[in-house]
Amino acid sequence: MRDFKKYEVWQLSREFCSSIYSKTKDYPKEELYGLTSQIRRATVSIPTNISEGCGKNSDKEFANFINISLGSALEVENLLIISNDLGYMDKEVFKNFETKINTIKRKLYTLHQKLKQSA
Repeated sequence: MRDFKKYEVWQLSREFCSSIYSKTKDYPKEELYGLTSQIRRATVSIPTNISEGCGKNSDKEFANFINISLGSALEVENLLIISNDLGYMDKEVFKNFETKINTIKRKLYTLHQKLKQSA
């Protein structure tokens, strides 16, 4: 069984998740069951699927969970853009989050490709 805590992409996505939770506390209260909930769920999904995939028996199964994490990362990127469009975060915070989610996406893609090759 793989140790998910050893994967840099899991560590980065966990830290990113904490940052998103902190920032979304500032979102308008009327977004609590809308954008706030959506971006939090998508962000939590990234490290959660990495950790769940680590419990699978084959590289093929693990790759599937990494692919799901990648989909969640793309969803987060979209929700960040919408949050920025609505003025829920300033440009500097948005750019910082955008850089982080792009790093996570790149690392997930690379891991997925390696797993597909070994499967």
